[in-house]
Amino acid sequence: MDQPACKLMLVFPENIGDRVVELLQASDPPITGFTTWAADGHGHDFDSSEMRERVRGRVRRQLLAAVMTLPRAKDLLEEIRQRIPVRHVTYWIEPVLGFGTLAPRTIDTQALDPTTQLCSEESAR
Repeated sequence: MDQPACKLMLVFPENIGDRVVELLQASDPPITGFTTWAADGHGHDFDSSEMRERVRGRVRRQLLAAVMTLPRAKDLLEEIRQRIPVRHVTYWIEPVLGFGTLAPRTIDTQALDPTTQLCSEESAR
């Protein structure tokens, strides 16, 4: 990423989850490497909620987190706004101070065995 990274968070009704994921994958360029999960929303607007949600005091939601550049996040929000015009889609954008993976490029089998390091440390004594 040439530009600073940001994290786009989306919260939306679970019944549009597949549409949101499909839109991200079909977007140009496609958004890859995002995470989705189920959640309960504890909001203030229960007007369009089902009776069971009103009784429970919360509504089923899905969350999506994706790291991208700020211009890409803004473009994606506009694309979602146009192609999935649904109420109750909330978003926020946060700066990302660091982003990467902790996995090594190649797998070190000795690093996977915790006794290897202990044995070599003890033999060095």
